[in-house]
Amino acid sequence: MTLEKPETEDERAVESYPFGPYERLDLHPKYAEYRAKCPVARVQMPYGGEAWLATRHEDTKTVLADPRFSRAATIGKDVPRVRQAFEDPIIVAMDPPEHTRLRKLVAKAFTTRRVELLRPRTQEIVDGLIDGMIASGSPADLAERLAWPLPITVICELLGVPAADQATFRSLVDTWLSVGEARPLEEVTGALVKLQGYMSDLLEQRRQEPQDDMLSALVEARDGSDQLGPDETVMLGITLLAAGHKTTANQFGSHVFALLSRRQHWLELVEDPTLVPRAVEELLRYSPLSPASDNTRIALEDIELSGQLIRKGDAVLVNYAAGNRDEAVFPHPDELDFRREKNPHVSFGHGLHHCLGAPLARMELQLALGTLVRRLPTLELAVPAEEVPWRKDSVARGVQSLPVRW
Repeated sequence: MTLEKPETEDERAVESYPFGPYERLDLHPKYAEYRAKCPVARVQMPYGGEAWLATRHEDTKTVLADPRFSRAATIGKDVPRVRQAFEDPIIVAMDPPEHTRLRKLVAKAFTTRRVELLRPRTQEIVDGLIDGMIASGSPADLAERLAWPLPITVICELLGVPAADQATFRSLVDTWLSVGEARPLEEVTGALVKLQGYMSDLLEQRRQEPQDDMLSALVEARDGSDQLGPDETVMLGITLLAAGHKTTANQFGSHVFALLSRRQHWLELVEDPTLVPRAVEELLRYSPLSPASDNTRIALEDIELSGQLIRKGDAVLVNYAAGNRDEAVFPHPDELDFRREKNPHVSFGHGLHHCLGAPLARMELQLALGTLVRRLPTLELAVPAEEVPWRKDSVARGVQSLPVRW
């Protein structure tokens, strides 16, 4: 339908959100309609009532960075949201000064040096996974052979999680971060309890016998007399583990799908592999990570966004992908352009919640894509693009499998 901006708030139609099931990497056309006619729109969420949805790039950055929009106000509360579970007390759901304190301590463990030291080992992992895929023969499921095992192996080695426990962790994280009513609420909360118990045991082992890994670094992280508490360390370990593999795995699968379903872009990288770093940034901009807006924020005072008054106590949501497709910032936003001059995407967030693991994710994505382009230049989808199955039960959008051949 065509949206006309109402004259008053009372006249504004309240749409149900999400707008509908997502299709591969496409964004629902309502995002573009709202961006043009009603950039801050009232929507009815599956749980917790109504919220404001901001769809423009500039408003997205404002909501992410302005301290008047609180994440901490959502912890454990029945706020408007897409998940049945309430917000958990993790670092991405905190405000300053607690967020500042924790981030400073985590940054002492998650250093650029530690990430760069992983580069040779990450290349080894990539080569080994591709060796195994080639040895097993064409066709293959790229999601299970490369997209998932790469980031979970890297983050587990970085943290110090035993390789034998990777599958268990992946399963528990998938359950914890499910959406809608795909799983019973008690199963979702039970998965988090199991993750907390396991992580607590690992951290206690590091307290007794420190090793050269990030869990040991988190246990030892200090800033003067300040130190992470036991519960804080447990939730930080879980957050790093979950974010460190789930987002990167889903993004990589989406990136390869985008390239192979528009194969001229894959061939563009085969012909000029030096474009890979810029291609990764463009693919991060283009590929929606979340199926819907999440990470609710609560306005701490009256504030205006694109001419719309947000009242104190109102819930506000952003969709990173909608901001990344803003025509005012990204010319021809629905097309891949590896030579885009400016690419200020918000795929890693913005402001104080900008992703700490962005350097690690970029390194993994660049190495995996660059190696795949170099070693398997004839790679193509083994089924029509519309037959590639996508996961529908997760906070992260991604392929369920990615059949390829070469």
